[in-house]
Amino acid sequence: MSQRRTSADAGPATIRDVAERAGVSVASVSRVLSGNYPVSDDLRRRVMKVVRELDYVTNAHARSLAGGGTPTVAILINHITGAAFAHVAKGVEGAASLRGWLTLVGTTGDDPERELALVNLMRRQGVTAVVLLGGAYDFEEYQLRMARFARSLDSAGSHLVLVGRPALKGDAPATTVDYDNEGGAYAMASHLLSAGHRHVLVLPGPAELTTAQGRLNGAHRAFEAYGVPFRQDMVHHGPYDFEHGLRAVEHSLEQGPPFTAILAGTDVVAAGAMQALRSAGLRVPEDISVVGYDDIPLASQLTPKLTTVHVPYEEMGRVALRAVADRREGGAGRRGGDGDQFVLGTHVVVRQSVRPPERQG
Repeated sequence: MSQRRTSADAGPATIRDVAERAGVSVASVSRVLSGNYPVSDDLRRRVMKVVRELDYVTNAHARSLAGGGTPTVAILINHITGAAFAHVAKGVEGAASLRGWLTLVGTTGDDPERELALVNLMRRQGVTAVVLLGGAYDFEEYQLRMARFARSLDSAGSHLVLVGRPALKGDAPATTVDYDNEGGAYAMASHLLSAGHRHVLVLPGPAELTTAQGRLNGAHRAFEAYGVPFRQDMVHHGPYDFEHGLRAVEHSLEQGPPFTAILAGTDVVAAGAMQALRSAGLRVPEDISVVGYDDIPLASQLTPKLTTVHVPYEEMGRVALRAVADRREGGAGRRGGDGDQFVLGTHVVVRQSVRPPERQG
């Protein structure tokens, strides 16, 4: 019986390693992986079990990874229509195009299982790097599996880049390009508090996303700094979409405690909140102040123009691609290690949607 490969073995697993472990011929493994030949279900199960155990990468793009083809970067995003991270994708694609690289875009649909599956698929396709956009899911199993994929990508000559989310725990070889998420929320909540607001409806985003957790923590810290009680019953979690902003505000107007301002987790959520206020006959900012987060073009197109937190999304995309290029082309073109970490700043953009509460109504 063949001995089990260990992490100390040199280089990634080969098709011969898979054949030896499975107890079949190299030709049989090739037939299973190609999908072009009829094979028994038992053979397919045996081979694929070993493929998973060895983290074997179907090396269709080996020549590209070795420098003989066009580098390809895979961008994974929650929704292709998501305005904020579409700007990150634009930054990645623009910087890649300048280098003559190709980009692929895949969508995860806010599904952590699909996200993990796509990372694994891109690993098997041999892309130069996987750029993963948006907040991470705060589940231990998810974090462990993502760290495992980062190491597997690295062993296959690829690299994982996390944009807009915290670094992976442990020694996972992934580059992180983040922004001061919590600091931006702290600054925005402080802006409302300094204007005199004490009853603020907070719509930070999905409870399980690190992005929403950071924005909620930042707001909480601001309330503590101002000596104002932070009311959990005025926090409503939900998706980063227009519908959530609309429904959360409708519900709060009907059943919740009174509020003079709304701190929305994104500009799109803020737009939904403003629509709910208008439908209820309330004016922004005369009756209720509203602020957002992201500073996408929509923020300056709303009436009134939205006060929000500016996040340099497009620049984050360019930084992410440069980090990949540096690893591939320069002295950073190495494997292993924790990977680089970059943090970009945020700031409040003051427009027309905030007014002190004594001037409201």
